[in-house]
Amino acid sequence: MTHRPLDEPLRPVRPHPDGAAWHRPPDPDQVDPAVLGALLRRHGWQRRGGAAGRYGRWTPPGPGGGGTSLLVPESLAFPDSEDLLGEALLALSRSGTPSAREVLVSLAVPSDEVRWWRDAPTGPAGAASWTVEEQLRTAARQMLLAGALATRARAGYYGARYRRTAAASLEDVLVGSAAGGRHLTAFVPVSTGRPLAVRLHQALYAAREAIDYQRATGGMDAFDGAVEAGVSRELTEALIALVRGTEGARIAVEWAPAAGVPEGCAARAEAVEFSPGDLPVLREAGARYLREEPSVPVRITGTVVRMRRSGPRGEGTVRLRVIAGAEIPHVRLTLDEETYRIAGHAHLVGMPVRVQGRLESRGGFRRLVDACEVVPVQVDEAERDRLMKSLQETSEITAFFEEACAGD
Repeated sequence: MTHRPLDEPLRPVRPHPDGAAWHRPPDPDQVDPAVLGALLRRHGWQRRGGAAGRYGRWTPPGPGGGGTSLLVPESLAFPDSEDLLGEALLALSRSGTPSAREVLVSLAVPSDEVRWWRDAPTGPAGAASWTVEEQLRTAARQMLLAGALATRARAGYYGARYRRTAAASLEDVLVGSAAGGRHLTAFVPVSTGRPLAVRLHQALYAAREAIDYQRATGGMDAFDGAVEAGVSRELTEALIALVRGTEGARIAVEWAPAAGVPEGCAARAEAVEFSPGDLPVLREAGARYLREEPSVPVRITGTVVRMRRSGPRGEGTVRLRVIAGAEIPHVRLTLDEETYRIAGHAHLVGMPVRVQGRLESRGGFRRLVDACEVVPVQVDEAERDRLMKSLQETSEITAFFEEACAGD
């Protein structure tokens, strides 16, 4: 049995779903009737009369919605407005219409909505195969991740850089059901994800313009400028995954009515369309980004987690878990015999090292080339005592560690 030390802090845990705001139906006193009306209209509900200036009667989309309706007040200025609003919210929560659930999600957590449509073949009664639906979900996640990466930095190719923090930024994104493998909606909370939605919106339009420019002129120059808008190899790969195997695809970003339109963006932007004819250009652009993204000079601090060399002497390969200096989880580097020995001693005593070099774009920025200046990093008093007792091999290596561990 493993026991946790009493003084060790507890690891943070994810909150129970019952504690999440989106898991609870919104309270009537927290809902703006104008926002509810805007969401109903966005999700296909039709207003069919009602007392002008007081309330509207809304029916759900589709042929089966004629027998169901909601009375939604236009404001809270009248005595019965809050009662009508509560009844409308209750009716939405009990409705089996998919759009009702999406309206409730947007009310509970004000969110920008990213929508994907694919003109993909379906099976009997509009059903989709497991593979088709997974393709849509995978492509949508890749696209959101590309948008999150673009909020961290501008690059034509990210590789392993920023991927951990970008993936973490997607934890609050909610997703609807993939209707027949043809339609999917992601709800990006305004409080945490609006920069992602804005960047993805701008990147999609920039990618569309760059493709049109290439198909009109044959030049790829527009893709160079599109990087500043958030276009990258990761985004081109997501678009390829979305469009491949279909007759076309569309993506739209719609802003949360409760938060308003972000600066520099259109209130109602048309969906961006991509077709199978765009695939060769997207593949060429992705290869161009991969080929031309330069190596990055860095100074990395990390702990040695793996060492390997072919014999007892000579150079060897080291793998570091990165602590600081680059937003990647791990990096590999080749060291000569002397610096390999330094890294080995650091590994034995659990001590981090600092190394300088260039992150190579080939391989996804997971390899450090021209590594030099490998030195151990200063540690506290207790670690220094343990370190000095462990180093008994050569005076040269001991001097390295004694200098690194010396106090101010």
